Amino acid sequence: MSPVPNPRDFTIRDIRATTVAVPLEAPLRHAAGAHWGRFIRTLVEVETYDGLVGLGELGGGGESAQAAVHGLKPYLVGHSPFDLEALRFKICNPTSSLYNDRTQLHAAVEFACLDLVGLRLGVPVHDLLGGRVRDHVDFASYLFFRYADPLTGQGEVRTPEQLVEHALLLKDEHGFTSHKLKGGVFEPAYEVDCYRALAAALPGDRFRYDPNCALSLAQSEQVVAGIADLDNDYLEDPTWGMNGMRALRRPGLLLATNTAVVNFEQLAANVLAPAVDVILLDTTLWGGIRPCVKAAGVCETFQLPVAVHSSGELGVQLATMLHLGAVLPGLTFSADAHYHHLVDDVIAGGKMRCSGGRIEVPRAPGLGVDLDRDKVDEYAERYRVEGGYPYDRDPGRPGWYPLVPNTVWADPEDPAGVTW
Repeated sequence: MSPVPNPRDFTIRDIRATTVAVPLEAPLRHAAGAHWGRFIRTLVEVETYDGLVGLGELGGGGESAQAAVHGLKPYLVGHSPFDLEALRFKICNPTSSLYNDRTQLHAAVEFACLDLVGLRLGVPVHDLLGGRVRDHVDFASYLFFRYADPLTGQGEVRTPEQLVEHALLLKDEHGFTSHKLKGGVFEPAYEVDCYRALAAALPGDRFRYDPNCALSLAQSEQVVAGIADLDNDYLEDPTWGMNGMRALRRPGLLLATNTAVVNFEQLAANVLAPAVDVILLDTTLWGGIRPCVKAAGVCETFQLPVAVHSSGELGVQLATMLHLGAVLPGLTFSADAHYHHLVDDVIAGGKMRCSGGRIEVPRAPGLGVDLDRDKVDEYAERYRVEGGYPYDRDPGRPGWYPLVPNTVWADPEDPAGVTW
């Protein structure tokens, strides 16, 4: 018989964070600003005394994110990755951490701990979550209005024709049959025209529109009237807050959110007084994979559909989304992912492949992904050279910042040549 391992061998010894800047095909515009041609993500590595390393990921932050992750080390040294409920209260106690919300930090550490447990036991994370009910997760194309890439001059999406061309290209390359338009950039009537052009060009497919809460209730009503006859999955966050969504809600068009319901108290409020039909589960915004699974159980009980939401992932977080999607019986909508906008990734083997509109769920132990150290070094250096950027600013509209609801829209006639 093998000797019983010392439990201390599988406790946390160290935590490391590396911020990277991974290029996008073109800068992505959204209601609050833009992704400036690259995703800034912070990779987290949690190491145990026996030498295993688990991976996590969180968005942006740069030096501040790295410092915040390093600041968790006193909480984590000696903690067992198996003790996930204790971890939640160590990092996200609802009273003691009231003034320093660590939800996204907890998510990255939870990813890494689940990765570690899977590696330790030799099983994929989805087995730790109850076992997969599907081998692949379906994805929608994620369509943005885009600036042209500053180096190539390619990739602009500003007109209905450019949007349709891009959607058709993505469908041909990846097989998407559902398409999400990220709006809130141009005046709502213009974006409705673009959305309708998509529907006309892709008969038989389904569509969703997300203006990131930029619209007033009156503008939202106009959008509903302009798209209600189309094959919509849902209308995502047209206006701000549960009361606004509740006022807009009606039979025949599902409303979805990843802003108004992102914790259990809000989920309970939505059950008691429905405002939103589809709950979008984001492994970062909900604080980890396990909170999303718990939330999905509540949604199943109350007949609330769910979908897997993207917060701008590299391959590590995409793996968390795949393991989540694998174990949700009620997952009837395709997942969101920014992933196809990336030029490259930091995981070994390069970008995961999307074929037929779906990505295979990893089967290897843990999250099923490893870091490509050369790529991490390359994109960490790129971050050191280029730095971060203000996500909530549009470099093509200096001096502008959004109100809620927004009142000043970008001009679709202006190609807005940007000096990056």
